[in-house]
Amino acid sequence: MSLTQQRQFTAPLNPIQLMFRVYRVILPGVKQSLGYWQEQAESIPDEELRRQALASIATKQFHCQGGAVYAALDISQKDVLIPLIVAFQTISDYLDNLCDRSTSMDPVDFRQLHQSMLDAINPEAPLQNYYAYHPEHEDDGYLHNLVSTCQSCIRQLPSYGKVMPYLEELVGLYVDLQVYKHIRHDLRESELTAWWEQNRNKSPHLHWNEFAAATGSTLGVFMLFTAATRPSLTVREASDIRRAYFPHVCGLHIMLDYLIDQEEDRLGGDLNFCNYYDEQETLIERMVMVVEGAREDVKHLPDSQFHRMVIEGLIALYLSDPKVTSQQHVKSVSKRLMRKSPLTRLFFWGNSLWIRKHKS
Repeated sequence: MSLTQQRQFTAPLNPIQLMFRVYRVILPGVKQSLGYWQEQAESIPDEELRRQALASIATKQFHCQGGAVYAALDISQKDVLIPLIVAFQTISDYLDNLCDRSTSMDPVDFRQLHQSMLDAINPEAPLQNYYAYHPEHEDDGYLHNLVSTCQSCIRQLPSYGKVMPYLEELVGLYVDLQVYKHIRHDLRESELTAWWEQNRNKSPHLHWNEFAAATGSTLGVFMLFTAATRPSLTVREASDIRRAYFPHVCGLHIMLDYLIDQEEDRLGGDLNFCNYYDEQETLIERMVMVVEGAREDVKHLPDSQFHRMVIEGLIALYLSDPKVTSQQHVKSVSKRLMRKSPLTRLFFWGNSLWIRKHKS
Protein backbone atom coordinates (compact mmCIF):
# COMPACT_ATOMS: atom_id res chain seq x y z
CA MET A 1 0.00 0.00 0.00
CA SER A 2 1.40 3.40 -0.98
CA LEU A 3 1.65 6.38 1.37
CA THR A 4 -1.11 8.06 -0.61
CA GLN A 5 -3.40 5.09 -0.04
CA GLN A 6 -2.51 4.99 3.63
CA ARG A 7 -3.64 8.60 4.06
CA GLN A 8 -7.26 7.49 3.82
CA PHE A 9 -6.80 6.02 7.30
CA THR A 10 -5.46 9.17 8.94
CA ALA A 11 -7.40 11.07 11.58
CA PRO A 12 -10.63 12.79 10.53
CA LEU A 13 -9.91 16.46 9.90
CA ASN A 14 -13.35 17.93 10.57
CA PRO A 15 -16.69 17.08 12.21
CA ILE A 16 -18.27 15.85 8.97
CA GLN A 17 -15.45 13.37 8.35
CA LEU A 18 -15.60 12.24 11.95
CA MET A 19 -19.34 11.67 12.03
CA PHE A 20 -19.21 9.91 8.65
CA ARG A 21 -16.86 7.37 10.19
CA VAL A 22 -18.98 7.17 13.32
CA TYR A 23 -22.17 6.34 11.40
CA ARG A 24 -20.52 4.19 8.74
CA VAL A 25 -18.03 2.23 10.86
CA ILE A 26 -18.08 2.90 14.61
CA LEU A 27 -21.76 2.54 15.52
CA PRO A 28 -22.27 -0.66 13.45
CA GLY A 29 -19.10 -2.13 14.96
CA VAL A 30 -20.19 -1.32 18.49
CA LYS A 31 -23.65 -2.75 17.82
CA GLN A 32 -22.11 -6.00 16.60
CA SER A 33 -19.77 -6.30 19.59
CA LEU A 34 -22.46 -5.46 22.12
CA GLY A 35 -24.79 -7.94 20.44
CA TYR A 36 -22.25 -10.67 21.11
CA TRP A 37 -21.91 -9.70 24.78
CA GLN A 38 -25.66 -9.49 25.17
CA GLU A 39 -25.96 -13.08 23.95
CA GLN A 40 -23.29 -14.13 26.44
CA ALA A 41 -25.01 -12.25 29.25
CA GLU A 42 -28.34 -13.92 28.52
CA SER A 43 -26.70 -17.27 29.32
CA ILE A 44 -25.46 -16.27 32.79
CA PRO A 45 -26.97 -18.80 35.24
CA ASP A 46 -27.16 -16.54 38.29
CA GLU A 47 -30.28 -14.37 38.07
CA GLU A 48 -28.76 -11.29 39.75
CA LEU A 49 -25.55 -11.34 37.71
CA ARG A 50 -27.55 -11.88 34.53
CA ARG A 51 -29.85 -8.97 35.38
CA GLN A 52 -26.96 -6.58 36.03
CA ALA A 53 -24.99 -7.66 32.96
CA LEU A 54 -27.99 -7.15 30.68
CA ALA A 55 -28.90 -3.86 32.35
CA SER A 56 -25.38 -2.51 31.91
CA ILE A 57 -25.54 -3.22 28.18
CA ALA A 58 -29.07 -1.90 27.74
CA THR A 59 -28.66 1.36 29.66
CA LYS A 60 -24.99 2.22 29.12
CA GLN A 61 -24.37 1.37 25.48
CA PHE A 62 -23.57 5.03 24.80
CA HIS A 63 -20.40 4.57 26.92
CA CYS A 64 -19.19 2.04 24.36
CA GLN A 65 -20.31 4.19 21.45
CA GLY A 66 -18.47 7.21 22.83
CA GLY A 67 -15.32 5.26 23.68
CA ALA A 68 -15.18 3.58 20.28
CA VAL A 69 -14.98 7.00 18.61
CA TYR A 70 -11.21 6.66 19.17
CA ALA A 71 -11.18 3.92 16.54
CA ALA A 72 -12.07 6.68 14.07
CA LEU A 73 -8.49 7.92 14.40
CA ASP A 74 -7.42 4.94 12.28
CA ILE A 75 -10.26 2.87 10.92
CA SER A 76 -7.78 0.37 9.47
CA GLN A 77 -7.46 -0.87 13.06
CA LYS A 78 -11.20 -0.96 13.79
CA ASP A 79 -11.37 -4.75 14.02
CA VAL A 80 -8.96 -4.67 16.96
CA LEU A 81 -9.92 -1.40 18.62
CA ILE A 82 -13.70 -1.65 18.63
CA PRO A 83 -13.85 -5.12 20.23
CA LEU A 84 -11.16 -4.07 22.72
CA ILE A 85 -12.85 -0.83 23.73
CA VAL A 86 -16.30 -2.43 23.92
CA ALA A 87 -15.07 -5.36 26.02
CA PHE A 88 -13.14 -3.12 28.43
CA GLN A 89 -16.00 -0.64 28.80
CA THR A 90 -18.46 -3.49 29.28
CA ILE A 91 -16.38 -4.76 32.20
CA SER A 92 -16.45 -1.27 33.67
CA ASP A 93 -20.22 -0.84 33.26
CA TYR A 94 -21.03 -4.34 34.50
CA LEU A 95 -18.92 -3.97 37.65
CA ASP A 96 -20.34 -0.50 38.29
CA ASN A 97 -23.81 -2.04 38.29
CA LEU A 98 -22.72 -4.88 40.57
CA CYS A 99 -21.14 -2.52 43.09
CA ASP A 100 -24.03 -0.04 42.97
CA ARG A 101 -26.51 -2.83 43.71
CA SER A 102 -24.35 -4.79 46.15
CA THR A 103 -25.67 -5.29 49.68
CA SER A 104 -22.22 -6.03 51.12
CA MET A 105 -20.47 -2.66 50.54
CA ASP A 106 -17.29 -4.67 51.11
CA PRO A 107 -14.13 -2.96 49.80
CA VAL A 108 -12.36 -6.33 49.56
CA ASP A 109 -15.15 -7.61 47.33
CA PHE A 110 -15.08 -4.50 45.15
CA ARG A 111 -11.31 -4.59 44.74
CA GLN A 112 -11.33 -8.27 43.78
CA LEU A 113 -14.08 -7.68 41.22
CA HIS A 114 -12.10 -4.82 39.69
CA GLN A 115 -8.92 -6.89 39.57
CA SER A 116 -10.48 -8.07 36.31
CA MET A 117 -9.83 -4.62 34.81
CA LEU A 118 -6.17 -4.70 35.81
CA ASP A 119 -5.84 -8.19 34.37
CA ALA A 120 -7.64 -7.11 31.19
CA ILE A 121 -4.82 -4.65 30.37
CA ASN A 122 -2.08 -7.18 31.15
CA PRO A 123 -1.87 -9.73 28.33
CA GLU A 124 0.19 -12.06 30.53
CA ALA A 125 -2.09 -12.01 33.58
CA PRO A 126 -3.77 -15.29 34.54
CA LEU A 127 -7.52 -15.27 35.04
CA GLN A 128 -8.67 -15.20 38.66
CA ASN A 129 -11.81 -15.84 40.65
CA TYR A 130 -13.06 -12.26 40.56
CA TYR A 131 -16.20 -13.20 42.50
CA ALA A 132 -14.24 -14.68 45.42
CA TYR A 133 -15.84 -12.29 47.96
CA HIS A 134 -19.08 -11.58 46.11
CA PRO A 135 -22.43 -13.09 47.13
CA GLU A 136 -23.15 -14.21 43.55
CA HIS A 137 -20.56 -15.88 41.34
CA GLU A 138 -22.09 -18.21 38.74
CA ASP A 139 -21.64 -16.25 35.49
CA ASP A 140 -20.71 -19.13 33.14
CA GLY A 141 -17.38 -17.50 32.32
CA TYR A 142 -18.86 -14.12 31.28
CA LEU A 143 -16.31 -11.94 33.10
CA HIS A 144 -13.42 -14.23 32.19
CA ASN A 145 -14.46 -14.02 28.54
CA LEU A 146 -14.47 -10.22 28.68
CA VAL A 147 -10.98 -10.16 30.21
CA SER A 148 -9.63 -12.70 27.73
CA THR A 149 -11.04 -10.71 24.81
CA CYS A 150 -9.20 -7.59 25.99
CA GLN A 151 -5.97 -9.53 26.39
CA SER A 152 -6.32 -11.12 22.94
CA CYS A 153 -6.87 -7.73 21.28
CA ILE A 154 -4.00 -6.14 23.20
CA ARG A 155 -1.59 -8.78 21.91
CA GLN A 156 -2.25 -7.38 18.43
CA LEU A 157 -1.12 -3.86 19.36
CA PRO A 158 2.49 -3.42 18.16
CA SER A 159 3.43 -0.62 20.60
CA TYR A 160 1.55 -1.83 23.66
CA GLY A 161 4.70 -1.99 25.77
CA LYS A 162 5.10 1.79 25.36
CA VAL A 163 1.64 2.59 26.75
CA MET A 164 1.22 -0.15 29.35
CA PRO A 165 2.82 1.75 32.30
CA TYR A 166 0.42 4.66 31.77
CA LEU A 167 -2.53 2.31 31.41
CA GLU A 168 -1.60 0.61 34.67
CA GLU A 169 -1.52 4.01 36.37
CA LEU A 170 -4.89 5.18 35.00
CA VAL A 171 -6.68 1.87 35.50
CA GLY A 172 -5.20 1.54 38.98
CA LEU A 173 -6.63 4.95 39.90
CA TYR A 174 -9.95 3.99 38.35
CA VAL A 175 -10.10 0.84 40.45
CA ASP A 176 -9.29 2.78 43.63
CA LEU A 177 -12.14 5.19 42.90
CA GLN A 178 -14.64 2.40 42.32
CA VAL A 179 -13.70 0.81 45.65
CA TYR A 180 -13.94 4.00 47.71
CA LYS A 181 -17.07 5.42 46.09
CA HIS A 182 -19.09 2.24 46.68
CA ILE A 183 -18.29 1.53 50.33
CA ARG A 184 -20.52 2.57 53.25
CA HIS A 185 -21.89 6.08 52.83
CA ASP A 186 -20.42 7.31 56.10
CA LEU A 187 -16.90 6.23 55.03
CA ARG A 188 -16.84 7.36 51.40
CA GLU A 189 -15.78 10.97 51.73
CA SER A 190 -13.07 10.33 54.32
CA GLU A 191 -11.60 7.45 52.30
CA LEU A 192 -11.69 9.47 49.08
CA THR A 193 -10.01 12.51 50.62
CA ALA A 194 -7.32 10.36 52.28
CA TRP A 195 -6.68 8.70 48.90
CA TRP A 196 -6.48 12.13 47.25
CA GLU A 197 -3.90 13.26 49.82
CA GLN A 198 -1.72 10.34 48.73
CA ASN A 199 -2.06 11.28 45.06
CA ARG A 200 -2.56 15.06 45.07
CA ASN A 201 0.93 15.63 43.63
CA LYS A 202 -0.41 14.25 40.32
CA SER A 203 -2.77 17.24 39.97
CA PRO A 204 -2.12 19.69 42.81
CA HIS A 205 -4.41 22.38 41.37
CA LEU A 206 -7.49 20.17 41.60
CA HIS A 207 -9.85 19.80 44.53
CA TRP A 208 -10.30 16.26 45.87
CA ASN A 209 -13.65 15.79 44.14
CA GLU A 210 -12.24 16.98 40.81
CA PHE A 211 -9.30 14.58 41.04
CA ALA A 212 -11.68 11.74 41.89
CA ALA A 213 -13.84 12.61 38.89
CA ALA A 214 -10.82 12.56 36.58
CA THR A 215 -9.89 9.05 37.72
CA GLY A 216 -13.38 7.82 36.80
CA SER A 217 -12.95 8.32 33.04
CA THR A 218 -11.82 5.64 30.60
CA LEU A 219 -11.09 8.10 27.76
CA GLY A 220 -7.36 8.21 28.49
CA VAL A 221 -7.30 4.41 28.41
CA PHE A 222 -8.99 4.29 25.02
CA MET A 223 -6.67 6.91 23.54
CA LEU A 224 -3.65 4.93 24.74
CA PHE A 225 -5.11 1.75 23.22
CA THR A 226 -5.45 3.61 19.93
CA ALA A 227 -1.95 5.06 20.08
CA ALA A 228 -0.53 1.56 20.59
CA THR A 229 -1.68 0.55 17.10
CA ARG A 230 1.14 2.69 15.68
CA PRO A 231 4.39 0.69 15.34
CA SER A 232 6.42 3.91 15.47
CA LEU A 233 4.97 5.17 18.78
CA THR A 234 7.62 6.39 21.24
CA VAL A 235 7.58 6.38 25.04
CA ARG A 236 7.61 10.19 24.93
CA GLU A 237 4.49 10.26 22.77
CA ALA A 238 2.72 7.84 25.11
CA SER A 239 3.67 10.04 28.07
CA ASP A 240 2.40 13.12 26.24
CA ILE A 241 -0.99 11.46 25.72
CA ARG A 242 -1.26 10.59 29.39
CA ARG A 243 -0.47 14.19 30.39
CA ALA A 244 -2.86 15.64 27.82
CA TYR A 245 -5.78 13.45 28.89
CA PHE A 246 -5.29 13.29 32.63
CA PRO A 247 -6.61 15.19 34.45
CA HIS A 248 -8.52 17.74 32.36
CA VAL A 249 -10.05 15.78 29.47
CA CYS A 250 -10.85 12.86 31.78
CA GLY A 251 -12.10 15.24 34.47
CA LEU A 252 -14.36 17.08 32.03
CA HIS A 253 -15.89 13.77 30.94
CA ILE A 254 -16.96 12.71 34.42
CA MET A 255 -17.80 16.17 35.78
CA LEU A 256 -20.25 16.59 32.90
CA ASP A 257 -21.72 13.19 33.73
CA TYR A 258 -22.19 14.16 37.38
CA LEU A 259 -23.44 17.62 36.46
CA ILE A 260 -26.51 16.34 34.66
CA ASP A 261 -27.13 13.62 37.27
CA GLN A 262 -27.26 15.97 40.28
CA GLU A 263 -31.00 15.78 40.87
CA GLU A 264 -31.15 12.05 40.20
CA ASP A 265 -28.28 11.36 42.62
CA ARG A 266 -29.75 13.67 45.26
CA LEU A 267 -33.02 11.73 45.22
CA GLY A 268 -31.17 8.40 45.29
CA GLY A 269 -28.72 9.42 48.00
CA ASP A 270 -25.78 8.71 45.70
CA LEU A 271 -22.39 10.41 45.79
CA ASN A 272 -22.06 13.24 43.25
CA PHE A 273 -18.81 15.15 42.79
CA CYS A 274 -20.64 18.31 41.66
CA ASN A 275 -22.32 18.66 45.06
CA TYR A 276 -19.15 19.61 46.95
CA TYR A 277 -19.11 23.33 46.15
CA ASP A 278 -20.41 25.96 48.55
CA GLU A 279 -21.87 28.09 45.78
CA GLN A 280 -23.21 27.52 42.29
CA GLU A 281 -20.81 30.16 40.96
CA THR A 282 -17.85 28.15 42.27
CA LEU A 283 -19.07 25.07 40.43
CA ILE A 284 -19.34 27.09 37.24
CA GLU A 285 -15.85 28.56 37.66
CA ARG A 286 -14.29 25.17 38.33
CA MET A 287 -16.07 23.55 35.38
CA VAL A 288 -14.88 26.35 33.10
CA MET A 289 -11.34 25.84 34.41
CA VAL A 290 -11.48 22.13 33.54
CA VAL A 291 -12.90 22.80 30.06
CA GLU A 292 -10.26 25.41 29.25
CA GLY A 293 -7.53 23.15 30.64
CA ALA A 294 -8.69 20.31 28.41
CA ARG A 295 -8.74 22.51 25.31
CA GLU A 296 -5.26 23.79 26.07
CA ASP A 297 -3.76 20.37 26.84
CA VAL A 298 -4.77 18.70 23.57
CA LYS A 299 -3.26 21.49 21.47
CA HIS A 300 0.12 19.83 21.90
CA LEU A 301 -0.91 16.38 20.64
CA PRO A 302 -0.63 15.11 17.05
CA ASP A 303 -4.06 15.24 15.40
CA SER A 304 -5.02 17.93 17.88
CA GLN A 305 -8.12 18.79 15.85
CA PHE A 306 -9.50 15.30 16.56
CA HIS A 307 -9.02 15.69 20.31
CA ARG A 308 -10.64 19.13 20.23
CA MET A 309 -13.63 17.54 18.48
CA VAL A 310 -13.78 14.95 21.26
CA ILE A 311 -13.97 17.75 23.84
CA GLU A 312 -16.69 19.66 21.99
CA GLY A 313 -18.51 16.39 21.36
CA LEU A 314 -18.49 15.60 25.08
CA ILE A 315 -19.97 18.99 25.90
CA ALA A 316 -22.65 18.55 23.25
CA LEU A 317 -23.43 14.96 24.25
CA TYR A 318 -23.97 15.65 27.92
CA LEU A 319 -25.55 19.09 27.72
CA SER A 320 -28.06 17.95 25.10
CA ASP A 321 -29.32 15.32 27.55
CA PRO A 322 -33.02 15.69 28.45
CA LYS A 323 -32.02 15.78 32.15
CA VAL A 324 -30.58 19.27 31.64
CA THR A 325 -33.91 20.94 30.81
CA SER A 326 -35.46 19.97 34.15
CA GLN A 327 -32.60 21.42 36.25
CA GLN A 328 -32.42 25.21 36.12
CA HIS A 329 -28.99 25.42 37.80
CA VAL A 330 -27.58 22.89 35.32
CA LYS A 331 -28.93 24.98 32.45
CA SER A 332 -27.04 27.96 33.88
CA VAL A 333 -23.79 26.00 33.96
CA SER A 334 -24.43 24.77 30.41
CA LYS A 335 -24.75 28.31 29.06
CA ARG A 336 -21.43 29.30 30.60
CA LEU A 337 -19.60 26.22 29.35
CA MET A 338 -20.79 26.75 25.81
CA ARG A 339 -19.89 30.43 25.53
CA LYS A 340 -16.47 29.60 24.08
CA SER A 341 -17.52 26.48 22.20
CA PRO A 342 -17.06 26.75 18.44
CA LEU A 343 -19.89 26.31 15.98
CA THR A 344 -18.86 22.64 15.65
CA ARG A 345 -20.51 22.17 19.04
CA LEU A 346 -23.90 22.82 17.38
CA PHE A 347 -23.10 20.15 14.80
CA PHE A 348 -22.27 17.61 17.52
CA TRP A 349 -25.34 18.72 19.47
CA GLY A 350 -27.60 17.79 16.58
CA ASN A 351 -25.85 14.48 16.07
CA SER A 352 -26.10 13.67 19.79
CA LEU A 353 -29.86 14.21 19.65
CA TRP A 354 -30.15 12.01 16.56
CA ILE A 355 -28.10 9.16 18.05
CA ARG A 356 -30.18 9.25 21.25
CA LYS A 357 -33.42 9.13 19.28
CA HIS A 358 -32.22 6.14 17.25
CA LYS A 359 -30.19 4.35 19.91
CA SER A 360 -32.23 1.18 19.73
